Amino acid sequence: MKAIITAAGYGTRLLPATKEIPKEMLPIPYHGSFKPVIQIVFEQLFHIGIRDFIIIVGRGKRVIEDHFTPDYLFTKYLDSKYKIKESNELKEFYNMLEQSDITWINQLDRRGFGDAVLRAEPFAGDDFLIVAADHIPRDLPMMPPQSILITKVDDPKNYGVVVLDKNGTIIDIQEKPEKPKTNFIVMPYYRFDSRIFKFLHEVKPDKNNEIQLTQAIKKMIEENVKIKGIRINKAYDLGNIEKYVKAYKELGRQPIKNKKEEQKIKK
Repeated sequence: MKAIITAAGYGTRLLPATKEIPKEMLPIPYHGSFKPVIQIVFEQLFHIGIRDFIIIVGRGKRVIEDHFTPDYLFTKYLDSKYKIKESNELKEFYNMLEQSDITWINQLDRRGFGDAVLRAEPFAGDDFLIVAADHIPRDLPMMPPQSILITKVDDPKNYGVVVLDKNGTIIDIQEKPEKPKTNFIVMPYYRFDSRIFKFLHEVKPDKNNEIQLTQAIKKMIEENVKIKGIRINKAYDLGNIEKYVKAYKELGRQPIKNKKEEQKIKK
């Protein structure tokens, strides 16, 4: 199974910080470390067994590719300065990269999340995850085929909203509705097969000339493709200043995950 990670957006809701720094590279405290958001996303996927990655980037995102390129001269320098903890953390990340295959794709014309996913069609195969690199679930569950992570919020108006039947199957989906039908929202982690591309090709651009993945999913539901909603209790949306700051504070209070990790950090 592959993972498509979308990281091509402008990040306008986090300006001016994101004028030169991609929002996916903004740092977040995470279990005793301080990592770029996209690295946390990558590592969570790696730890559930993903080894094939397709990362969608755009102009001005070269720093992401540089970060995902091992630099052992730098770790050697850190070792020489007795920065052992920092060096070991980078080596652990580099070890994951060396075990992975990463394909980089440029979304030249940024026409929305759905269009970014379409760029991956020639490489995706028939079983893949789609992940937006500005969201972090506290714990990433294994997802069955044809499923979407969902969570419950107090104010769902600015999200994709789903309606579930009694079995947890998604029977309707709305993109940022004025009058949401439920409080269950999409956490942008999806597992689909290649049929999603067929429906994406049928989606017409919205008023902003963007292709929305939500509309393709709605078409799938209308054609009786069963999509399961996998509920998670805690997730972090890092898409704007308020949510980024909230996530930063909450994750900064998070304990180190386990004794092994604690011992590694102490070293």
